[in-house]
Amino acid sequence: MLTISPAKIAHVIIRARKFDADVPGSGQARELRAFIAALNEDEQAALTAVMWIGRDTFDASELQEAIQTAKAEATAPTEDYLLGIPMLADHLEDGLNALGISLEEAEEDIYPSV
Repeated sequence: MLTISPAKIAHVIIRARKFDADVPGSGQARELRAFIAALNEDEQAALTAVMWIGRDTFDASELQEAIQTAKAEATAPTEDYLLGIPMLADHLEDGLNALGISLEEAEEDIYPSV
């Protein structure tokens, strides 16, 4: 079971894409870092696990193992680790897709249509 809402993952994906296209001094990195840091330990581990699934480190069927590994192997703040991953947004989106969750549906929870 995913211990983070798909909407929160979508929020990180959106912010990570802005971070990748960051204009120096725009504050994108700071905002993304703060958002990830504010997640609880279970959410941070799940976010890391989804990224690993998207990067093919784990298979979608191994979600719980990936979450437990993320908790056990956390040696640095999650935000530092994830912001150091090239193509973070792509890996997270691929991880959501592998879990059968569409980014578009997850974004609907952030930006509901009027």
